[in-house]
Amino acid sequence: MKKVTTIAAKTREEIQGRPQEARLRVCAYCRVSSNSNEQMESFETQVAYYTKYINSRPEWEFANVYADGGISGTGREHRTEFNRMLKDCQNGKIDLIVTKSISRFARNTADCLEAVRFLKSLGVAVFFERENINTQDSESELILSVLSSIAQEESRSISENIRWSLKKKFRQGKVTVTTKRFLGYDTSESGELLINPAEAEIVRRIFREYIAGKSIREIKRGLEGDGIKTVTGLDKWPEATLRGVLTNEKYYGDAILQKTYTVDYLTHKKKKNRGEVPLYHVKGNHEPIISKEEFDLVQKLMAERAAKYGNLPEHRERYASQYVFSGRLICGNCGSTFKRRTWNSKSKAKQIVWQCSTYIKEGKNQCGMKALDDITLKKVFLRVFNRLYRNKEAILKPFMENVQKVLLDELKSEPVKAIDARIEYITGRMKQLIRLQIKENIAPEVFQREYGKLKAELDKLREERNSYGSLDDRCEELLKRTEKLYEYLQGMEDILTEFDDDVFKALVERILVISPTHLKFELKNGLVLEEKFIKKKGIHGLR
Repeated sequence: MKKVTTIAAKTREEIQGRPQEARLRVCAYCRVSSNSNEQMESFETQVAYYTKYINSRPEWEFANVYADGGISGTGREHRTEFNRMLKDCQNGKIDLIVTKSISRFARNTADCLEAVRFLKSLGVAVFFERENINTQDSESELILSVLSSIAQEESRSISENIRWSLKKKFRQGKVTVTTKRFLGYDTSESGELLINPAEAEIVRRIFREYIAGKSIREIKRGLEGDGIKTVTGLDKWPEATLRGVLTNEKYYGDAILQKTYTVDYLTHKKKKNRGEVPLYHVKGNHEPIISKEEFDLVQKLMAERAAKYGNLPEHRERYASQYVFSGRLICGNCGSTFKRRTWNSKSKAKQIVWQCSTYIKEGKNQCGMKALDDITLKKVFLRVFNRLYRNKEAILKPFMENVQKVLLDELKSEPVKAIDARIEYITGRMKQLIRLQIKENIAPEVFQREYGKLKAELDKLREERNSYGSLDDRCEELLKRTEKLYEYLQGMEDILTEFDDDVFKALVERILVISPTHLKFELKNGLVLEEKFIKKKGIHGLR
């Protein structure tokens, strides 16, 4: 008869070679979201509090206090101390993290849960004081998910309030400018713009030289040759900085507000305002450095010079989009987009090529991707398109039919609809209970009893739901895009004999450049068509 012996699991201390009586290595994480004096005092108080708090527990060993100051909690990529803490956890230096609340740890639900799960995989727990949640507990993740969502909603609300406050200031004509990166002006104690005489002379020089006929590049070389530094102390003057000076209305005393706006309150990504939100023009806001006539003359000269080369500033976006490959060529080495360039521009043998932005700006040491000529690119697309056109029935139609069948089967499933509705109801009830517990409006024993019942039913429903499979919204979107692509191909009379901008735009989302002779065309429906080729001598042939 077989004999089975159970070998007990090792403790974390045994796995790490630490004695079982070793104390928990505990650190704290704290954060404030602005650099105001009041907030920074709070920041210092938190550091002192957690140092004392951890050292007062005999079963704990003080590991560290990680503290980020003057930054937002909606994302963690810029939180240096937070990321250093995660690194120390990976290196086995920490057993427990103590933090004030979920909103101090992260206001992004996805980031919060991702960090907690990562830490749990390392055997590191997180204790949230305000919510009284320890991630070692089995029920912590669901509670944490709900509370993180609440914290994220609070962040959205704060963002909306800030946006409303800024809009109100804009309407009242209140201008706030950070002059650390603004050449020509300082800020008074009351926030008004005051001319900085030394910097103002540089501004006047830039305008004067441009009016005299110098190009931006010539002005750049002159400033650098005279050892004049930028407002941030750089020796080199970026051409974009000089162009920004020449087009900034503040130098003649006016101010246009809300030139950019925040697209996403979580990522804080900003976008240039092209009419999506209102602009506010404040006239005579501060003392000018140049006259309005000088400014207007410079704008006229810039437009005339740009027109000479077909690049009008007011139509720059349209100008860029006339190149069908702009923004669609992605470097397979570094992920940057390709830019259009002209080689031998003054020669009869001039050639249009596309080069990686990283290669152009930082050199081949940062990205060694070679250039791809425009003619080759168009010829390769012709080859890819014609192959797809000839085989559209074999490639696209079966795919559409299979996706459609799956979607219809799922959509017709009444049991799935009923289960989804019940899951939504149960989840809502659990959220209500958690909110009641946070506000202490429910007895602990009642909460545990009701929560346990709902959790048991939810687990059962989810298990049953998983047996049916899930309806994926991405599949539905894929079906729509494939149908559109198929209809487009059906409407074509024949294969292409020459490159067509409209056809390319209708079908291709982007092109991944693996090498100048290896391309991957990603179509609008996600289908990837790969093409490898050999260039014949010259620029017009492929094989």
